[in-house]
Amino acid sequence: MKTSYLESIPSTQNYLKELVREGSIELPYAIVADIQTNGIGSRGNSWSGIKGNLFLSFAMRIKDLPSDLKLESSSIFFAYILKESLAELNSRVWLKWPNDFYVDELKVGGMITNVVKESIICGVGLNLVIAPEGFGVLDIAVSREELLKKYFKNIESHTTWKQVFSKYKLEFFKNENFFTHTDNIKISLAEATLQGDGSIISNSKRIFSLR
Repeated sequence: MKTSYLESIPSTQNYLKELVREGSIELPYAIVADIQTNGIGSRGNSWSGIKGNLFLSFAMRIKDLPSDLKLESSSIFFAYILKESLAELNSRVWLKWPNDFYVDELKVGGMITNVVKESIICGVGLNLVIAPEGFGVLDIAVSREELLKKYFKNIESHTTWKQVFSKYKLEFFKNENFFTHTDNIKISLAEATLQGDGSIISNSKRIFSLR
C-alpha cells in the first residue's frame, strides 16, 4: 500500500477523504501524520494528537473487500486485523465492540470508517508512547513503520470475514463489563448477543457499528 508521511495535519481522515473525492490518488493509499491537531474519534469526539503515537488513515476500493464482508462491519474487520497484527508482536490488546482498542481496562486507540465514492476510508488512532489522562498506552514498544508493514501485509493476505469472525467471536466475552452507544443511548454489552455479521442484538434491536 502506497503510504505518505506528513509532519502535521488537522485530520488524516478528512485529508484522505478529499484526495479520494478529487480522484487524485490510486487506491489503496495511506496517510500517516506525526501530529494530528483535530483528529476524529467515535461519535464525533476528537482524538488527541500527541507526537509519537499513530495517526493513520487508509483507503481501499469497496470492490476489493472480501465478498463475505458486510460494509457495516468493515470497522470490526480492519480493527481486528490490526489487533491480530499487534498480537503477533506480543501485545495483549483486545478489541472492544465494535472498534476500540483496549489493554486491560483502558482504551489505547480506536478506528472509524467512512464510505466515499465507492471507497472505504479507515482512520486509526493508537497510543504507542503516551496517552491523555484517562486513556492507556500500548503494552509493547513498536515503531509505526514496523507495525504498519505488518498490518498492511496482513490486510493484503486476502483474509475473509469468516476467518476474522471465527476468532473475534471467541473474545467477545471480554466486552461484558463495558458499554456502547447508539442513538446517544448507552447500552450494556453484557446484555448484547453477537451476530455472525458483526452486529449485536440488544433488547430485540439489531445494532451495527455504524462507524
